[in-house]
Amino acid sequence: MRNLLLLIVCCLFTLSTALNAQDQSGLKRYLYLSTPDAAQVEGQADGAGILIFDIDDGHKLVRRIDIPEFTEGTRGFAANLATHSAYFSTQGPRIGAFDLETDQITWQQNYQLGSDRSSVTLNGKKVYVPTGWWVDNEDSGLLVLDGDDGEMIKHVPIGRKAHNSLVSVDGRYVYLGTTRMLTMLDTENESIVAQISPVGEEGGQGVFPFTVDSANRYAYVSLGSHVGFEVVDLEKAEIIHYVLVDGDPIAHRTHGAALSPDESELWISDQEGNKLFIFNATRMPPVQVGDVDLSQGGHGWVTFSLDGQYVWTHTPDVFDARTRQKVATLRDENGKPVSGSKYIEVHFRNGKVVAVGNEFGLGRK
Repeated sequence: MRNLLLLIVCCLFTLSTALNAQDQSGLKRYLYLSTPDAAQVEGQADGAGILIFDIDDGHKLVRRIDIPEFTEGTRGFAANLATHSAYFSTQGPRIGAFDLETDQITWQQNYQLGSDRSSVTLNGKKVYVPTGWWVDNEDSGLLVLDGDDGEMIKHVPIGRKAHNSLVSVDGRYVYLGTTRMLTMLDTENESIVAQISPVGEEGGQGVFPFTVDSANRYAYVSLGSHVGFEVVDLEKAEIIHYVLVDGDPIAHRTHGAALSPDESELWISDQEGNKLFIFNATRMPPVQVGDVDLSQGGHGWVTFSLDGQYVWTHTPDVFDARTRQKVATLRDENGKPVSGSKYIEVHFRNGKVVAVGNEFGLGRK
């Protein structure tokens, strides 16, 4: 009897393993790159729309989707699992929703205040649209739109040059960068939870790209006048560390900051120096541990794949996060290297979206 039970357990385990492998084999992982990028000219792809790359097949181009509206230049690209949609911002200014399962635009709106790097609540009910770094008056802030049709729910003035927004991994907060201020708002009603100022550097023209850990404890904010970042304690609402690459004041703009999903590393982009610098984020302050060279210049951006294996940037270069080696180059159907700083990761199974990433490199521990 004991041997029979053991045989049954082994058979069940083998069956479970086989079914799991079969289930995983149906998973398709893609990188969606929107083009043209309104913020950079380097590496622009021909045409306007979305280029789709197969993450598990050497990041080879699978197909392209032509979207004439993108000719205006994209300013942001955020995905939502609940609505299986991507929300795009353009220089138009235009904000719209694109159904990832049907390849169709489901709504579009045009708000003259602007539309920069937008974000969306986890349930897809609200889309947050920064008015843009070009709005330098009391109207600058956050547009709150209905996720179903893009109609305006409210306009929340916050501060000058509002241009980067992200919703936390747990969906509780939306973060917005304005000129030298990082604002934390409750996604329930857009009430202000905290405002940290001055953040960034004087003369840096605003709070540059930032990232936040999964516990909403620390934010890492790119410096605008040097290569480095500030660590913001979100509970205390204060800056606790100012970190420079090599400890020296390299007078380049930092325009990209990403936490690995397990929050063990922080990668930042030296926009002018064509490099990424890597920090051990398990230490406080984070400690510099390496760097990688980039093949071109551009807007400056960096993020991770959901599993933490790959690092994507504003260049055609794809890096293995563990080895820090370049493992692929994004190319169009003619072999031309292509790039931009507005892209998202999308997973499908049986034609249905089952996971989405974020253009910001958020901690997911």
